[in-house]
Amino acid sequence: MKRPLVLASLLALGTATLLSAQTGLTIYQDGRVLVRRTLPLQLPQGASSHRLALGPLDPASLFALDPEVTLTGAHYDDAVDEPSTMRRAVGRTLVFDTGAAGQGMPQTVEAEVLGVDPERFRLAGGEITFSRPGRPRYPADLVQLAPTTSALVRTTRARENLALGFFTSGASWQAAYQVVLSSSGARVSGLALIAAATLAADDAEVQLLAGEVGRAKATGARPMLMAAREAADAMPAAPYEEAVGEAHLYSLAGRLTLRPGTSTTTMLFEPAVAPWERSFTVRGQVPWAGPLMQYGEEGEVPVEVGYLLRRPRSGGFGERPLPAGTWRLYQADAAGRLQLIGESSSGHSAPGSDVQLSAGEAFDLKARRIQTDYSTRRDSSRTVASATYRVTVTNARDSAATVDVLEERRGEWSILESSVPAEKLSSTRTRFRLRVPARGEAVLSYRIRVVW
Repeated sequence: MKRPLVLASLLALGTATLLSAQTGLTIYQDGRVLVRRTLPLQLPQGASSHRLALGPLDPASLFALDPEVTLTGAHYDDAVDEPSTMRRAVGRTLVFDTGAAGQGMPQTVEAEVLGVDPERFRLAGGEITFSRPGRPRYPADLVQLAPTTSALVRTTRARENLALGFFTSGASWQAAYQVVLSSSGARVSGLALIAAATLAADDAEVQLLAGEVGRAKATGARPMLMAAREAADAMPAAPYEEAVGEAHLYSLAGRLTLRPGTSTTTMLFEPAVAPWERSFTVRGQVPWAGPLMQYGEEGEVPVEVGYLLRRPRSGGFGERPLPAGTWRLYQADAAGRLQLIGESSSGHSAPGSDVQLSAGEAFDLKARRIQTDYSTRRDSSRTVASATYRVTVTNARDSAATVDVLEERRGEWSILESSVPAEKLSSTRTRFRLRVPARGEAVLSYRIRVVW
């Protein structure tokens, strides 16, 4: 199905100007905005030139959406400041106010603008001055309130509109997730937060693209950016997701109103329920690389709290790709009031992949670690070290808890012995699963060999 390019939008630099033409926007997470505009414009067959108010854009990204229209050239002028206006006035005679502002009748003089950089003026008597004789009054035809684009196009037949695509900036978006934990599962809601800096729209159809889309390195000219045409018949009744290239595109339900300097949130998908698990983890003391050091003092180490949301591909929630974003975890207190118990961030999650979230440190679980033995020796050109550690975990809760002690290191290393079975999860990660009784403690000791 073909989706019409429908989106009334505002593109602004300073003061926003409403775009009445039909426009489609795709907002990228890195701040780029792909604009597709269909302008009501009489195009004759053959070549023609048109001055267009497209707003700020990357001129190197301008392209024709209609395959029967060829963009043969364009001139983009985004100079809206006073120095640029004075530059346009070279060769013209301007009126300058010379009296004090707001005092009596206005006093003026006329002077011809001879040049800029530096500014030079010819007074009525023929004298030349390098200083402005007063405050200039600029004629309206010299003042540009917004960037303009002059496009040269060639068409195979006459038509009543001109469809163009280009990139601009002025908006970005990020995903935000709310997770309410209960005994029956985790209820997950997803929102898109759209931050508009200079982009605005009334009654707008908006699409959001999630993924790491490559960006050309800056060169002497602005990079050329290409994009596919938008396709579908109408806005979906609910948020609609589809794969585009190696990214994912979210077409939002309904229409949005965006305003410069404001943020807008909208639903990414219908709330879903997922099974969840809580975990407690103590990180190891062995460094990821380099020498294994000697330590003599016992120290307290944090017990990290994590939550895992299961997303089997067979379930509706598991079939959905999730954009990178911020996750907030809530749980009800004894009176049923929701409380924030953790906040985490995650990268993009492909369909069928679980979501692992960190939620801070446990309050009622404490861990202490001490190195009880250490020795090194030289083996040819290598150093071989061995060390023994003791980890004590105390539990002030009324229920037992399982705490994972993780050691991670690259290179040659191994666990020589341990009081709890060592599970080798990978070549770089080993786990000890420690059962800690309610209102009690558990002790883990293990000996490790490291070569560097």
